[in-house]
Amino acid sequence: MPETPRPDTLRSDARDNRERILAVARTAFGADGLGVPMREIARRAEVGPATLYRRFPTKEALVIEAFAEQMAMCTSIVEDGLSDPDPWHGFCTVIERVCELHAGNQGFTAAFMAAFPHAIDFTTTREQTLRAVGELARRAKAAGHLRSDFVIGDLLLVLQANSGVRAETPADALLAARRFAALQIQGFRALPGAPPLPPPARLPLLPVG
Repeated sequence: MPETPRPDTLRSDARDNRERILAVARTAFGADGLGVPMREIARRAEVGPATLYRRFPTKEALVIEAFAEQMAMCTSIVEDGLSDPDPWHGFCTVIERVCELHAGNQGFTAAFMAAFPHAIDFTTTREQTLRAVGELARRAKAAGHLRSDFVIGDLLLVLQANSGVRAETPADALLAARRFAALQIQGFRALPGAPPLPPPARLPLLPVG
């Protein structure tokens, strides 16, 4: 995939254009999904299509750069959970903080669940993050707190469902995400006599339109 220009090599006006494009993209993808056309992003950012494509040669490149900070935060959240000496507390904290993060910009959920065939670094980071959650889940199961039939796909279900939350203000969205996370954690807790879950569904990654 073609590389985007490094921000520190751009003139001030070019940097301003780049940041405005990214801000518009985050808002547009969060409100309308990743299918928003590149030309529409350019129109909302008040730049020409040529300027947009010069900064971000593909939709894939734009999506990845728009949510690079959120991906780094997601990775940090999971690393913090793994370092917690209490695996169940660490697992619960990951669910809570990840739901809060995704509620802050629902476009990130779409980006996290998207297929990026040419973005090796992004894909690798996502896989490493999911493997780390899997390891944390294994520890929480071994400690007897997480139900034994939890699978990593359940986390993806949580993210998809959390992305459907609609609220009038960011503060309300955060409150809703926290309550939703608490409800999910109660469902993940290992309880004597709890009935088994239905078989997990395969959740394919979505193409970036």
